Amino acid sequence: MPDLLTFDGRIQRAKFRAWHRGTREADYMFGGFFDRYHAEWKEEELAWFEALLEEDDVDVMAWAMKTQPTPPRFQGAMIEAMQQLDFVDIPR
Repeated sequence: MPDLLTFDGRIQRAKFRAWHRGTREADYMFGGFFDRYHAEWKEEELAWFEALLEEDDVDVMAWAMKTQPTPPRFQGAMIEAMQQLDFVDIPR
């Protein structure tokens, strides 16, 4: 069992939470984003993603699709990368 207080433990927990959102669409968006970008993350980026995981999926999906304004605390390069949605790979 990973130590959830370490950076690696937090990454493992974030991966699980990203891929187990409850709907297939949210899994692809959160999980795909995690898979594409997590290797580059430092503490600040991981903390941002952990905070994002606490938000309602419908809100985050609206921010990612730009149908609702992104709250100031989530604005920046990370949400801009998420808004590209080029990391979503839906299996056929």
